Amino acid sequence: MDLFLDYTDKQIINTTIKISGSKSESNRLLILQQFYTNLNLENVSDSDDSVHLIHALKSDKKIVDIGHAGTAMRFLTAYFAVKEGRETILTGSERMQNRPIKILVDALRMLGAEIEYIDKEGYPPLRIKGKKITKNKVSIKGNVSSQYISALVLIATNSENGLEIELLEEITSRPYLEMTLDLLHQIGISTSWRENTIFTSPQSSIASKTITVESDWSSASYFYSLIALSQVGKTITLSSYHKKSLQGDSCLAEIYQNFGVETKFNTNAITLTKTDKKPKLETLNLINAPDIAQTIVVTCFGLGIACDLTGLHTLKIKETDRLVALQNELQKFGAQIDITDKSLHLKPSSILHKNCIIKTYNDHRMAMAFAPLALKTPFTIENADVVTKSYVNFWKDLDQCFSIL
Repeated sequence: MDLFLDYTDKQIINTTIKISGSKSESNRLLILQQFYTNLNLENVSDSDDSVHLIHALKSDKKIVDIGHAGTAMRFLTAYFAVKEGRETILTGSERMQNRPIKILVDALRMLGAEIEYIDKEGYPPLRIKGKKITKNKVSIKGNVSSQYISALVLIATNSENGLEIELLEEITSRPYLEMTLDLLHQIGISTSWRENTIFTSPQSSIASKTITVESDWSSASYFYSLIALSQVGKTITLSSYHKKSLQGDSCLAEIYQNFGVETKFNTNAITLTKTDKKPKLETLNLINAPDIAQTIVVTCFGLGIACDLTGLHTLKIKETDRLVALQNELQKFGAQIDITDKSLHLKPSSILHKNCIIKTYNDHRMAMAFAPLALKTPFTIENADVVTKSYVNFWKDLDQCFSIL
């Protein structure tokens, strides 16, 4: 589905948007729920990634296809490796079959897991023979994807001897690891993280527990961008959010102050307001929150200001190479943008071309990050329904923010 967007003749109205639960929190808790059936979950994400994960966990089929769901691929690789007596072929979309999984597979094999590559070495699809794992020490690179490490932590909870994970090199997306550990603490499982070592204690059962998943901060980023590009005084309220969040992307509240967006924390909600503060050049290291990079870059371009973003090396192995994709599509509007393998540099610009056709590269965040730019210029987004990967009602919620002049 291609979608033409033009909000240049519309005004933002004061409205409240209910955003689905965090995909990151939901997917971790869904794995834990397999080990602890008395763990009850509310406000679970309705994203494609979480839906694929739920279907995979319920499936008794030998072949499990998780489509584009990267988190599901990583978590399920570990989960099926300890699912005793079950053989599973874990596969996904063409893009997924070109996203590396070797670092996680190597770590699982180090623990005794039986995993084979069906096609290309280091990439899905995988043949996994589930077995009991008793080894309790492993080392893994910390600078590629925190999801590899979280996958190991999650299965360690139900292991016989727990697990000690040595993290090698710089740690990427540290808040996501802290999220995983915090969720374990919430259900009563003991962990520790000292310097470069994480230890997870084994626990065969927990007390009954209900967890309500906080709404997704990555999804909130697009409304931050919308307010940043709107007129002074415009507001939007988003629920359900907390000031003390487990999600690394909650740094949005601080970052977007520099773009003139004030965040007011209410009870289980936030209200975003555009102030008269002049936007300024943004230099950020997003190693702990790479998923909001696309939103920030488009915001800066729409405001006509420069930005320099570093810590972006993981963007090259997402649904697409997000650095190249951003460069390609922003240049269509007239942006001057340079990239390296781990950084992006946008120059200030007053040029803003109309009626561009934006490719999404099967990446949900490309579609949603560009959408607020329609306040400034009309354009078309190809394959706009790709947003369902993380935010099923995005286009409906976006329209709810506007009234016709």
